[in-house]
Amino acid sequence: MKIVFNKSRKPILFAVIAFCFMTSKTFSQEDNRWKIDADGAISWQINNNIPHDDHIEMSGKKISCVLRYGVAADGSFHATRSLVWPMLRTIPNNTHASFTRRFAQDAFDLVTVNYKPITEEKVLSLSLNGTLLVKSKSGNSLELTRQFFPSTTLAGYCEIYTLKNTSDKTCIVEIPKLNTVYTSDPAKGTEGSYAVNVTLFNSGNFNLQANETISFSVFYSGAKANEQVPTVNAEEEKNKRINLIHEIWDKLILETPDPVLNTEFAFAKIRASESIFETKGGPMHGPGGESYYAAIWANDQAEYIGPFFPYLGYEYGNQASLNAYLQFAKFMNKEYKPIPSSIVAEGTDIWDGAGDRGDGAMIAYGASRYALSRGNTNEAQQLWPLIEWCLEYCHRKLNSDGVVTSDSDELEGRLPAGKANLNTSSLYYDALNSAVYLGKALGKNEAQLKAYKAEAEKLKVAIEKYFGSKVEGFETYRYYKGNDILRAWICTPLTMGIYDRKDGTIDALFSPRLWTKDGLASVAGDKIFWDRSTLYALRGVLAAGETDKALDFLHYYSNRRLLGDHVPYPVEAYPEGDQRHLSAESGLYCRIFTEGLFGIRPTGLHSFDFTPRLPKSWPVMKLRHVFAFERNFDITVERVNQKLKITITDSKKTVFNKVIKDGDTVNITL
Repeated sequence: MKIVFNKSRKPILFAVIAFCFMTSKTFSQEDNRWKIDADGAISWQINNNIPHDDHIEMSGKKISCVLRYGVAADGSFHATRSLVWPMLRTIPNNTHASFTRRFAQDAFDLVTVNYKPITEEKVLSLSLNGTLLVKSKSGNSLELTRQFFPSTTLAGYCEIYTLKNTSDKTCIVEIPKLNTVYTSDPAKGTEGSYAVNVTLFNSGNFNLQANETISFSVFYSGAKANEQVPTVNAEEEKNKRINLIHEIWDKLILETPDPVLNTEFAFAKIRASESIFETKGGPMHGPGGESYYAAIWANDQAEYIGPFFPYLGYEYGNQASLNAYLQFAKFMNKEYKPIPSSIVAEGTDIWDGAGDRGDGAMIAYGASRYALSRGNTNEAQQLWPLIEWCLEYCHRKLNSDGVVTSDSDELEGRLPAGKANLNTSSLYYDALNSAVYLGKALGKNEAQLKAYKAEAEKLKVAIEKYFGSKVEGFETYRYYKGNDILRAWICTPLTMGIYDRKDGTIDALFSPRLWTKDGLASVAGDKIFWDRSTLYALRGVLAAGETDKALDFLHYYSNRRLLGDHVPYPVEAYPEGDQRHLSAESGLYCRIFTEGLFGIRPTGLHSFDFTPRLPKSWPVMKLRHVFAFERNFDITVERVNQKLKITITDSKKTVFNKVIKDGDTVNITL
């Protein structure tokens, strides 16, 4: 064991020992609240682990719902639903101006059975698979189910309620008519008053025989004045939602010996894909969290999620990514003033309240990686001017030490970032390298591409000289000049292929100074965490070849997010936002596997460097139905006599079959 000393702190040997004890305990699954079911869902079986409350966000093209739900100490169920209509804009029409209402009523409270309320409910189980399904029993000899989900295409949210008579006697069930309308103040909407209609379908008086079942549904819809409220069939809406989930689950399928990783990957694909809104500015992927809709950000959309969608092959996601880059392209200017951090209000306004956050580097990095992975020449040509502009912008922001300056970073001043931060320069470095690959594929000027390559090489040296440092005893990076406390974003160089300080950096990331029960602390010794840096770190450590070291932490993190107390997706942050299920973080989770574990680095419109990182304890891993580079191909990595056998098939035809040494990189052309 390596003992690290720091002049301002005692040796951290005891902390290391405590951390080893903590991880050995927390890596176990004994305390899991949820379990993985055979059909790919997860379920929580109620026993003595109540009371407990949680929240989940679910979205469709015209609505999002943050469902806060729980089981009380007496076994009863409760929920509130915060409904957000991103295209119903409120005043002032800024970042957060989506029409939002919260409702707490439970439709079973309206029902009578034998002329009395439903009593003594005891929840049996909850399950998640893109909907939330709650199963209960009652003192009235009934089995009760509730199912919650948004419409995929309508500005509405659905709940389906079912009662089954489990007694041997007929019971009388009364389900009331309900058509409640809430009308908003017209002075507070950009288009006047909005109406929320709460409608119950299948009301009536029913004689329920033994073992018979009756269902009814409640539909919450939002509309502008004079818009007609749709008549819906809740079962059809449920089927559309389930079909969308299976469409996403049937693409980019991860198969490893670890069911936790496979399942969390499948769930992350849902959250990454569902949060795309049909705005008048085109499809816009939005983070969510009751705050960020019908808008795009240079980090969440351009940097985090945009480069992922080509691998998934979700066409609406690709459309949203291209739209985001082209929206930013509208703000290119000859004076090289900063591109705004965010384009809001369906594309009609901007937000730049944190100044230059390194947005040019974020966009250049994301757009070039998206264009390469997408493999579409026409789209790449459309994006090339934006990439060129952003690279030139970053070049003009280089200081005398050769690193990129900015007003802040993606945390927008929440934490210190100095005048030049490690994140921005690392993103610019990768963007330059990606631009060289993309420019070659598009036949761009060779002198220009040589200049990009030379700038990348100089920048790598400058990053080492300016940021490379011993921090708290670790040979890693200072996040900015004068920084002497470990920061989570020291991981960024690893994700960009800079491994000069990988040993010290990885030791620091997984030390008790940074690693906590929820992944990386943003600042060593603080309770603040943002999942995005943990997700970058896990990807970077895998890319750097420390596979088995990363695997335990990846499994632990995935298990906590999938089967712990707040499920089933990666989160934004804590304490800010109370671990909201922001959408782009789920895209970053998936990129741990595409770029980290499988080591895919695009080098052309139809080619990529491939450096698979098969853990020593795994005989095989697969990534099936990869849709990048305008193909649909499968990857299989198997361990054969201490080496790795790589098989890539495209439409059932083998396009690559070779045995390589562990850690080798091969270039694949499709």
